[in-house]
Amino acid sequence: MRNMRLFLVLIVVLLIAAFTVQAQNKYIGVKMCSMCHKTDKQGKQLDIWQKSDHAKAYKTLNTPKAAEIAKAKGLTKPAVEAAECLDCHAPAYKVDAKLLDKSFDLKDGVQCEDCHNAGSAYKTILIMKDKAKAVAAGMREFKDAAAVKASCVTCHNEKSPTYKGFNFEEALGKIRHPVPKG
Repeated sequence: MRNMRLFLVLIVVLLIAAFTVQAQNKYIGVKMCSMCHKTDKQGKQLDIWQKSDHAKAYKTLNTPKAAEIAKAKGLTKPAVEAAECLDCHAPAYKVDAKLLDKSFDLKDGVQCEDCHNAGSAYKTILIMKDKAKAVAAGMREFKDAAAVKASCVTCHNEKSPTYKGFNFEEALGKIRHPVPKG
């Protein structure tokens, strides 16, 4: 009976430790992710992102058009400082600074971890080689296209002042970045 109690206590401690580690994952930024995700073997995921509007999202907030929109919306701050804009153009702006690794740069816009969750606990090759381990370490797994779409429409919706409709299939075709089979 004593061994069983000790075993249960150990399990509880390990579970608490696992959740604490996952809860403390740090955002490492696209530069760290790109170290592995730029090769042909990985489907040149970095290239796909760099060519996307996600990579340019923060930069657009420094344009005259963004200033015009911010003024028309009655914002008291420039677009590049306004929460209403940063929510979608640099979502990690609201993350506690203690959870941003020195390699993370908000100016990189909508980056890997905005969809896949903070990556410090799953960034190593030993974990990333095993999808189940990566998910267990905090990587967000999208179960299906509906889950991906639900994430996308948190920004691509009527609340955006530049919204012109959202064709999910077309948009996904531009940003989809699977690892090639084989």
